[in-house]
Amino acid sequence: MDIRYPIGKFHFEGPLSRSQRQEYIDDIAGTPALLKTAVHGLSQVQIDTSYREGGWTVRQVVHHLPDSHINSYIRFRLALTEDQPTVKPYKEDLWAELADAKSSPIEVSLTLLTALHERWAVLLRSMGDAEFARTFRHPDMGVVTLERTVALYSWHGRHHVAQITSLRQRKGW
Repeated sequence: MDIRYPIGKFHFEGPLSRSQRQEYIDDIAGTPALLKTAVHGLSQVQIDTSYREGGWTVRQVVHHLPDSHINSYIRFRLALTEDQPTVKPYKEDLWAELADAKSSPIEVSLTLLTALHERWAVLLRSMGDAEFARTFRHPDMGVVTLERTVALYSWHGRHHVAQITSLRQRKGW
């Protein structure tokens, strides 16, 4: 198993059925609770442990989730209100090296992620087929549907939670 991808790499097999889409929305809604469970009881030393050699620390992973998901939430809102907007990518590796990602208490990002996902889930559950077919243009990925993006962020949350839970399992925490 590649510990960088404990649940495997993302693969999109669309189009999605309504039940698949609902499952992905439920995953997104549940990500904050899964993340809180994954980090529950960890010491500061454990929080500052890399999930793999040369990888981010648990702290950086926790802070990365709201960074990434805020960007995605904004992309959803742009795609729902503009015709194929071009979105701005960001350098997640450099964001993870900023002082707040390396030293802020994880509770800050746990709270942020919880609030963000509550709001995002309301938006996602209000969307129909036409809205999920809407698109944005990503400079690196081309034209992307919101349907593909909901699948990606279902995977993304589970992926990073699994990085933490697999570290705990390997370390016996």
